[in-house]
Amino acid sequence: MKPGDAISVTVTAPAGSANLAVSSAALGGVRLTPGKDGSWSGTATVADVKDGSYGVSLTGSAPDGTKLQATAQLTVKKGDAPKPPTPASSGLRLSTDFGRPGDKVTVTVKTTAKDVKDAYVKSAAFAGGRVDLKNDGHGTFTGTATVAKDARTGYYGVDAFAGGKKFDTVKFSVEAKANPDVKPAPLKPAPLKPSEHKTPKGSVNTGQAPADA
Repeated sequence: MKPGDAISVTVTAPAGSANLAVSSAALGGVRLTPGKDGSWSGTATVADVKDGSYGVSLTGSAPDGTKLQATAQLTVKKGDAPKPPTPASSGLRLSTDFGRPGDKVTVTVKTTAKDVKDAYVKSAAFAGGRVDLKNDGHGTFTGTATVAKDARTGYYGVDAFAGGKKFDTVKFSVEAKANPDVKPAPLKPAPLKPSEHKTPKGSVNTGQAPADA
């Protein structure tokens, strides 16, 4: 059982018993109603108490005037308390952190600040320098930025503003050249095939007298 649960209480006692009452620190007030078969019944609500085992006591008077007493046990366990929902974090997100002049970049800004009606980003990497975003009514703003045609190769900061206040910055890189520089490979002479070798014609002067014939 856990706090707030409704439980049924049934008491069996000799016919003619009086002043029957059920009590427990774990229960609210219990009202008993006599039945036709010599039993009494009622309902109770589990109180907001700590986890544990609690005694349930019955008191009353038997028809002959003697006291009636009985006990039972009730275990209460709240279980894991529900975790509060995690609020959406504020921040700036780009669909890509890299682009070339003319490329399109999707921009998303989320904010938990209240009563924010407008948001935008600013960056020298984007055409116009500023991109206004559309509000979905739930704290998320989106838009599309275009990498500026005159942007140079390098890293740029993209600043996010919500309600006129800057609250986040991310890095964006631009590669201004469509193709990377290509360096010509050094030329290497190709080896000659054996059939391409030529024997030079003529004589060689070694500075020595010719050998005797």
